[in-house]
Amino acid sequence: MQVVLREVHDSDLPVFFRQMNDPESMRMAAFTVEDPTDRDAFDALWKRIRSSDDIARTVLADGDVVGNAAVYGEPGEREVTYWVDRAYWGRGVATAALRELLTEVPERPLYARAAADNEASLRVLQKCGFRVSVTARGFANARGEEIDEVVLTLEG
Repeated sequence: MQVVLREVHDSDLPVFFRQMNDPESMRMAAFTVEDPTDRDAFDALWKRIRSSDDIARTVLADGDVVGNAAVYGEPGEREVTYWVDRAYWGRGVATAALRELLTEVPERPLYARAAADNEASLRVLQKCGFRVSVTARGFANARGEEIDEVVLTLEG
C-alpha cells in the first residue's frame, strides 16, 4: 500500500468529519473535541488550521483519503497529531504517514499525546522515534471522564 501526504483540499473535509464521528475511533483517540457532531465548529477549526502556520496534511493510501496528520502549536512546544480511518488500522498507514510528516517538519523537539491505553497509537509514535517523557491525567471528551495520558517527545 502506498501512503503519501498532500495538502488538505476542501473535498477532504467531509471525509475527516465522518471519520471523526466514528464511535470506536473516538473512544481510542479519547482526547477529542467536545462535540464532534457540531459541523460548524468542525468547519471553523479546519478554517483556522488551514490559515495558520500549522502544517496539516491529508493522508492518502493508494490514492484514497484515509485520514490526516498535522503539526501544530507554538515553536518549542509543537505537537503532532494524526487520525486514520478505522478501516485502515493495523496496516502501517499511521506509521508511514507520521514518518513522512516528520521529514517535512525538521524542527525538534516535537511532542505527542495519547491515551495511556491506546497501545496502537503509542506503538506508532515509538516506531517513529518518540519516547515517553511524562504521564498525566486529563479529561477525555470522548469518554466523558478523566483518564491517564502519556506525553511523548521526539528529540533532535
